[in-house]
Amino acid sequence: MLVLGIVGSPRKGGNTEILMREALKVCQGEGLKTEFFHLADLRIESCNECMVCKEERICPIKDDFSPLYENMLKAEGILLGSPVFFSSATPSIKALIDRAGYLGIAQGRPFEKKVGGAIVVGRRAGHNFTFAELLFFFLYHGMIVPGSTYWNVGFGRDVGEVLKDGGN
Repeated sequence: MLVLGIVGSPRKGGNTEILMREALKVCQGEGLKTEFFHLADLRIESCNECMVCKEERICPIKDDFSPLYENMLKAEGILLGSPVFFSSATPSIKALIDRAGYLGIAQGRPFEKKVGGAIVVGRRAGHNFTFAELLFFFLYHGMIVPGSTYWNVGFGRDVGEVLKDGGN
């Protein structure tokens, strides 16, 4: 099984990446293959709602989306991570889920029955809405979202600070 970890933070090495890498270590410990993608390394444009995907089953925007989308299709599990930006997910992760969402619907729901999980890092607030934004992608596509004893949210501002969040 392959699990992708996709981080939508513009900050490389930041708290969202730290938590994502921890989650991927747990997956590896369970014998799963993992791949890590940082959207800061890629150029993913926003969806322009051209609807070419609806007719031709492809996204015509020329950027780094298509190779990442192909990896998402191959994976059995997808972890999406985002810091809170003004009470919302980052523009880069939002661009990814919007385009993957439209294209996935056009292609007959290829994410259905895959496993999805969200990881969110906030300084103080906005984490619930950001967490919900990522979860809605999974739920809309009929993905399986494992439960937990609490939300997958960490708190911290400075790099590494999230590791001091004891959580509950």
